[in-house]
Amino acid sequence: MPVNKIFFADKPSELLKFLIEAQPERPKGKIKSELEHKLVSVDGKIVTKFNYPLKAGQKVSIGTFTPKYSKAPLPDLKIIYEDNDLLVIDKPAGMLAIANDKERNITAYHLAMEYVRTKNSRNRIFVVHRLDRETSGVIIFAKNEAIKYALQKNWENTALLRGYTAVVEGIPQPETGRIENRLRETESHLVYAAKKGDGKLAITNYKVRRKTDDYSLLDIDIETGRKNQIRVHMSGIGNPIAGDKKYGAKTDPAHRLCLHAGKLVIIHPYTGEKMTFVSPVPQKILKIMKQ
Repeated sequence: MPVNKIFFADKPSELLKFLIEAQPERPKGKIKSELEHKLVSVDGKIVTKFNYPLKAGQKVSIGTFTPKYSKAPLPDLKIIYEDNDLLVIDKPAGMLAIANDKERNITAYHLAMEYVRTKNSRNRIFVVHRLDRETSGVIIFAKNEAIKYALQKNWENTALLRGYTAVVEGIPQPETGRIENRLRETESHLVYAAKKGDGKLAITNYKVRRKTDDYSLLDIDIETGRKNQIRVHMSGIGNPIAGDKKYGAKTDPAHRLCLHAGKLVIIHPYTGEKMTFVSPVPQKILKIMKQ
């Protein structure tokens, strides 16, 4: 672990108290976080206890956090559309839209950034909207902050259609429907339908396109873009998306979440042009309906 700072105790003290007094310019929360994340060592031994009894003369070191990023080769970026303002890509299932603490390199955002910087090292891209990690399909990035804010400012109206294809377990009743409720999220990141008047409004429209004894292929469009919205809504009516064990699916026929963002229609905020972006439904999903 790379060492960032070194201190020597001049008198007996509890470790947290010593670190706070030795770094009066730093927020106490950050110092506590360094202890909790095993970045502090005393005489070479990592210590996490705030009240660890420090003796005079002991060496206290603070390390720097080095995240374990993926070293896997970067996958190819599937570009659907590109101009001076927008970059539209086809995100594969299993890929994060943006980074988290465990993964920074294999994300749609990182791949898009690497791509635009091959043309000019100063180029940047900006997140407009997101897809769940397990969901594949169309995702838009902006090439400058102005277009990002213009799109996000009125996204519910700018995005005329957010169309998805899904395979769900069973056959929804009725076969065409509208699901409207409010969603909340637990501390463990599980989204659920909240009581009336509580949570964020979520609206999903669906229609059965094809069905078998076990599954239905649905056309879905959403009027709101809440986290896990479609997954929660389909589970809520007793027809979870195939492969979605998080929300109650009992089968995994395609070895992936059977949800694909296949069509996005927007109004360009500058030109007023209606723009349609399409991604074909993966064959792994469609094959389920042929079984």
